[in-house]
Amino acid sequence: MTTLGTPLSPSATRVMLLGSGELGKEVLIALQRLGVETIAVDRYENAPGQQVAHHARTITMSDPEALKALIEAEKPTLVVPEIEAIATPMLQQLEDAGVVRVIPTARAARLTMDREGIRRLAAETLGVPTSPYKFCDSLAELQAAIDAGIGYPCIVKPVMSSSGKGQSKIDGPADVQKAWDYAMAGGRVSHGRVIVEGFIDFDYEITLLTVRAKDAAGAVETKFCDPIGHVQVSGDYVESWQPHPMAPAALHKAQQIAQAVTADLGGQGLFGVELFVKGDEVWFSEVSPRPHDTGMVTMATQWQNEFELHARAILGLPVDTSLKSPGASAVIYGGVDATGIAFDGVAEALQVPGSDIRLFGKPESFLKRRMGVALVHAADTDTARKLAKEAASRVKPRKA
Repeated sequence: MTTLGTPLSPSATRVMLLGSGELGKEVLIALQRLGVETIAVDRYENAPGQQVAHHARTITMSDPEALKALIEAEKPTLVVPEIEAIATPMLQQLEDAGVVRVIPTARAARLTMDREGIRRLAAETLGVPTSPYKFCDSLAELQAAIDAGIGYPCIVKPVMSSSGKGQSKIDGPADVQKAWDYAMAGGRVSHGRVIVEGFIDFDYEITLLTVRAKDAAGAVETKFCDPIGHVQVSGDYVESWQPHPMAPAALHKAQQIAQAVTADLGGQGLFGVELFVKGDEVWFSEVSPRPHDTGMVTMATQWQNEFELHARAILGLPVDTSLKSPGASAVIYGGVDATGIAFDGVAEALQVPGSDIRLFGKPESFLKRRMGVALVHAADTDTARKLAKEAASRVKPRKA
């Protein structure tokens, strides 16, 4: 039996999120609806999640001693990593010592915090189909890997980054230096290491939200949401829709791959599994042991969105992954470099049929920073995509 306490009392169930951006904010809200006391941690003050949590803490999460001191002081029931730039070896130490439980596990957080750990697990340990790849520690190694068989075109990414930061496509030798420099600038932590992947000529890519949660008997079972299609520009999500149609054979393979990877990672919670699909063939790309940016569409499409699924799963509660309606999401960019921006056109955006808007509350805007998202439910995904982009276009961020 799962017992939940009362916030701000001796019986409180306390959950600490490491990373409190727009995805973390929604997880915090979902946890609070279940009576959980929340602690939002980020590297800068007034992050979106810190604006709604019971407690806000600001530290450098990649500093192992600072992270240890905070966890020992706050004594959370659960620690939920929401970003990559975290001192995961320290989380492993604290979990091994019985100090705290990490979601989904400290090992999973460590393996998935960089692309090397999870790619080697998928391809070399589990034998899951992936694109050809090499890891490189220098520009010379990158060029040698391309020349030795990866070939052109190819994709270069820092081993640790998020939302497409530092990712680029190389079409020929003239692009190699630029791609290396961009990867070095885009990594979450200065690492000096990249992965170069052979380009797969896929038909489409999907996110398969995969949930490991307890059933009525208390055993962990795996459930899948309907596939989410998405468009990425330079590795950064700009729109998504659900459901994305798939041939039965391809969907079965996608679920098999997601099941294998998440079962090895273990624990409970929601995983965002990214996959490439061509015909009936499926290749594993990446996995995040947490809600995924493309999954924001589930706030319009599912009875329980990805944040509610994550909250329920980590607390040991049952989940429902069923679809409520087709729908789509479209990103609202900052459009300006400014601190404390204002948004015009919100009322006009909400006049779009079936629409909703989320403004994240980020204290600083950049030209291409994600500041909000438009959500639409409709009779079909084509209509929803068109309407979501229309709603997003009506929101006009400006300097306050």
